[in-house]
Amino acid sequence: MRLCSIASGSSGNCIYIGSDHTHLLVDTGISKKRIEAGLKELEIKGEELTGILVTHEHSDHIQGLGVFSRKYEIPIYASPGTIEGIKSYSSLGKLPEGLLHPIRIDEPFSLGDITIDPFAISHDANEPTGYRMECEGRSAAVATDLGIYTDYVVNKLKNLDAVLLEANHDIHMLEVGAYPYYLKQRILGEKGHLSNELSGRLLCDILHDNLKHIVLGHLSKENNYVRLAYETVKLEVTLGDNAYKGEDLDITVAKRDEVSEIYSF
Repeated sequence: MRLCSIASGSSGNCIYIGSDHTHLLVDTGISKKRIEAGLKELEIKGEELTGILVTHEHSDHIQGLGVFSRKYEIPIYASPGTIEGIKSYSSLGKLPEGLLHPIRIDEPFSLGDITIDPFAISHDANEPTGYRMECEGRSAAVATDLGIYTDYVVNKLKNLDAVLLEANHDIHMLEVGAYPYYLKQRILGEKGHLSNELSGRLLCDILHDNLKHIVLGHLSKENNYVRLAYETVKLEVTLGDNAYKGEDLDITVAKRDEVSEIYSF
């Protein structure tokens, strides 16, 4: 399997996960041009995609969906609530008939040789979803836009080979920053986003010897920066009640405007 962040951040998200035979995007929250450029680095053409998995209907996750789907007509998979949100997002324009396919949380399904397990996440959207994907004994997951995490989420993220995990904000930067009070409360709330500290604590709960690649994603442009997210998560692991040290792990940070390296596992 391979994982690559084409874009990840509060301004737009698009993640590739695939195998030799199956190619998936998780979200299309950037322009068609940027998606195509990212796929080119993976040596994949838009028409070769097997499907698009949508986590939820916020603009930073679907703003490129209309233009991209009209060109390539790739099947789109999302929870029923997310599909309703997509349909009501007027700036997407009309999607080609028959592309939207409802899926059910906690009901795995297969696309090509990849099995996808959609799981519920806590965010202020209609029916937001994280995704765990498995192929021939290898597994990866995308878990962003988490206001909180529970044992349920931890169980969905256990025994992975690779994970893209939210590290959205530094709490102090958010608290003293320019955001209005209501927005700060939204981000800090149970349906908001994971801070760097909580990201590190969640990581502690899912660490195991075969977790080869840890990618921190969905960083806030205003309330975080790459080095701070990396150092904070690494410190949480080192100080946590586990057998691991942060400096021993393969932790990288996905950037909003750069395609990441391609992680193979």
